[in-house]
Amino acid sequence: MLQQLPTGTKISITRSINTAFEQYMNEIDWNEDRFNMVEFMNAWSKYITTQASWYENLEPSVKESPEFHEQLANKINETIEKVLEEEPTPAQIERIEQLQMSTGTEMDFSCKAEAKYVIQTLERKLS
Repeated sequence: MLQQLPTGTKISITRSINTAFEQYMNEIDWNEDRFNMVEFMNAWSKYITTQASWYENLEPSVKESPEFHEQLANKINETIEKVLEEEPTPAQIERIEQLQMSTGTEMDFSCKAEAKYVIQTLERKLS
């Protein structure tokens, strides 16, 4: 069912998962011990109903379909896994090293999205 949606809708779904996941992780300071799938799903649900146009364009029958929800759950897991596996860029690593030296702060990071969060956090310490 998810695969039958228009390409633009599928891309928008992936983007909304990605955006909501990064926002949620930022809110919990990328602390894996604080991650709660139910809380993330609530944040994502709020995001899609208030900020994602693709959701309002879905037919009610699609929104109510158990098959759609199962496929969507798989898509969410797949998207989160991709976010977590994407390596930080060399530029991000270099910037973090500079900022850590400037702030005297040591922060761990393991993926590109978390590196972005670390950079923003360290830059706020400098301002």
